Amino acid sequence: MVTCSAPGKVYLFGEHAVVYGENAICCAVDIRTHITVEENDSVLIESPLGTTGIDYSVHPYVSEVLEKVRAMSPFEGIKVHVESDIPIGSGLGSSAAVTVATLKGLDNLLGLDLSLEEIASIGHEIEIQVQGAASPTDTYVCTMGGTVMIPDRKHLDLLDCGVVIGNTNVFSSTKELVSNVSALKDAYPELISPIFSTIGNTAIRGETLLAVKDYKEVGKLMNVNQGLLDSIGVNCPELSSLIYAARNAGAFGAKITGAGGGGCMVAIAPEDKVEDVSQAISEAGGVSLITKFTGQGVRIE
Repeated sequence: MVTCSAPGKVYLFGEHAVVYGENAICCAVDIRTHITVEENDSVLIESPLGTTGIDYSVHPYVSEVLEKVRAMSPFEGIKVHVESDIPIGSGLGSSAAVTVATLKGLDNLLGLDLSLEEIASIGHEIEIQVQGAASPTDTYVCTMGGTVMIPDRKHLDLLDCGVVIGNTNVFSSTKELVSNVSALKDAYPELISPIFSTIGNTAIRGETLLAVKDYKEVGKLMNVNQGLLDSIGVNCPELSSLIYAARNAGAFGAKITGAGGGGCMVAIAPEDKVEDVSQAISEAGGVSLITKFTGQGVRIE
């Protein structure tokens, strides 16, 4: 029996623009998906979603992992048990975390000797297989942990401040949002392309501020990034309410994390303001989660 876990992730800067080759900064956060794998008479997947065998409607990512690993190292049966603190479909990397953690567990159980780079790469392939399209960022950050500049995969210093996530519990379709932004860019390239470039520059400038731990200025840039995301149509009233509540409660900065249109926002804050920010998010109608940035990616527990 092997138990593994992988972290969730948030974007400080760059979502949507990163699709068009611009810079972004993505950070692992210490909310984790735990999986336990063990040999079994048949294939069995247990999670809060239900208990199934290979089932792409209920457990698409774990099912795809099992099929891909079985092609590499045939097995009769495996039992996979999944528990997660990462809300599904919220922009926090839930699918990447369960994919990467399951791969790492099976790698250990079956002696596949996969490198972390291979786990991240196979995880990305699996996300593409299931979703039709996927950025390699989520699986890379969930595998490696830390603070990462994309697309160069340059590892930056871990942030030493508070972080609070607010979940709107409003479902949004990443595929639909990305498609809408693409259509907007096609219709108004002379307006939208410079916005993407500016979003990328918030990440570049943010890197220099992170290096000197100037989180007050990092927060200001997050707020700028949020305004730019609003201009391309990926905000919603529920997210906006949580973002402004966090800022008004003392956060350095707050913005969407992920595709937008629902899902989650992220705020960075002084440690002595974290509880205030969390309470403000809750009072504004969100589900608040206080966490920490983490340098630990996928790991054996």
